[in-house]
Amino acid sequence: MTDIARVTGLPQSTVHHLLPTTMVDAVERARPALHALRRSTGCTVHLAVLLGDELVHVDEVEKPYRTAWRLGTSLPAHGTAIGKAVLASFSPAELDAHLTRTGLPARTPHTITSAPRLRAQLTRVRRSGFALDDEENEVGVRCVGAAVRDHSGAVIGGLSASSPALEHSLPELIALGPRVLRAADEVSAALGWL
Repeated sequence: MTDIARVTGLPQSTVHHLLPTTMVDAVERARPALHALRRSTGCTVHLAVLLGDELVHVDEVEKPYRTAWRLGTSLPAHGTAIGKAVLASFSPAELDAHLTRTGLPARTPHTITSAPRLRAQLTRVRRSGFALDDEENEVGVRCVGAAVRDHSGAVIGGLSASSPALEHSLPELIALGPRVLRAADEVSAALGWL
């Protein structure tokens, strides 16, 4: 909230009142696309927004299994599919500043902890429109994610389809990428982006 107040120039008390309403509205507008993606992929679907330097998990449509990422929790961006989709929208200077502030801490043995390797992956994300998390945030879980834009076109977060690694191979998850990208575009359109 402090960052939002600083950037917008609004008092923190005003931001405190506006932020929940804005998030609830975004979640409600996103929900039909999340449910449709869940039905079409058979995966758990997550919606997260970027607040400061971390992703905050704001909604999910689950399968019977649960991932470690719970509603309201935050995670570093570089180890998640949603986070990589968001980071891919950053300019080189914004990405450098982000990495300087956050570093690349490992959450699993598979987490990318090398800036050149992350940059190479973000180049692929820019080409395809979607990002992958191959057990980088949670061992045994793979995700494919895409960025979500607000009415102004700014990337504000993203959504992902997550699956146990035993249920979907990496090539199968990559094949779901265009479907996830379409769902993210639907959420962006619901938030006013044309």
